[in-house]
Amino acid sequence: MSIDRNVQPRPGLDAEERSAKIAVTLFPLLVLAGGAFALFSPDTFSGFSKAINPLLMVIMFGMGLTLTLPDFALVVRKPLPVLLGVVAQYVIMPLLGLGISVLLQLPPALAAGVILVGCAPGGTSSNVVTYLAKGDVALSVTMTSISTLLAPIFTPLLTLWLAGQYLPVDAGSMAKSIVQIVLIPVVLGLVLRVILPRLVAKVLAALPWVSVIAITGVVLIVVAGSAAAIFSAGALILLAVILHNAGGVALGYGTAKLFKQPIATRRTMAIEVGMQNSGLASGLAKTYFTPEAALPGAVFSVWHNLSGAVIAAYWRRSSAKNAEREAAEMEPISK
Repeated sequence: MSIDRNVQPRPGLDAEERSAKIAVTLFPLLVLAGGAFALFSPDTFSGFSKAINPLLMVIMFGMGLTLTLPDFALVVRKPLPVLLGVVAQYVIMPLLGLGISVLLQLPPALAAGVILVGCAPGGTSSNVVTYLAKGDVALSVTMTSISTLLAPIFTPLLTLWLAGQYLPVDAGSMAKSIVQIVLIPVVLGLVLRVILPRLVAKVLAALPWVSVIAITGVVLIVVAGSAAAIFSAGALILLAVILHNAGGVALGYGTAKLFKQPIATRRTMAIEVGMQNSGLASGLAKTYFTPEAALPGAVFSVWHNLSGAVIAAYWRRSSAKNAEREAAEMEPISK
């Protein structure tokens, strides 16, 4: 899901921005409704497991279409926040996933799934949440792009290192899958936008909804295949996901504050670190682990958008109040 890259957005939302805002707001509700249907009618979706990877490729291709070459220029102009964000993404969330698995004494399959969520790149809806939270949108887009392009290297290696104690991990095959599911579609989308910018511009407003529908489809299939596990361990999975997401947001913000980054950058890092590409994690877990291991990713897909919407609303109101206070303080001076 993409929006305008300006740090300070325009007063009026264009069609793409309005579509993205509505999609990210309704997304958790759609997934909750679909997940509930799949939970109580699992046979309806249980035969669609082979559709997970194609759906993920559609999501990644759509992400590639939203990218432009200037998005990567920020790596040169502002290397520190980009480096901080990407390092935090692949250090904080994987280790946090391991820590939560140990703390809650999760069963092997669930532990591997939680860790795999932590080893995934940044979430595709983080850019919209950053925009709504008055963060640095350009930085958010760059961080998501870089972490996604690095996923074929870091996701399988970190999963092997941290989750290998719970379940066998075929890191080589996982890396190949990530190249096929993530890297190739993203690059194809980016190239297509460079070659046919006007054509791509006409479909940008629809891309958030394509992403929402595809992720919802992944969640439906995962939930349908693991309905029994949800009934037996649903509360435990939800607790692990809440701790993982909240810890990522807090530590992402704290890392940026430690390095004396501005408020907008702190908010961006908090959102980027706390929101994961959990759809990808679910697909990989179902392919390389067990259906139960895919559950943390499915639940994370719902929760991180709900929490992201709440955080964005709070920070947006906070920014508005600060602006009003500053204006009131300046008024006597102007008189």
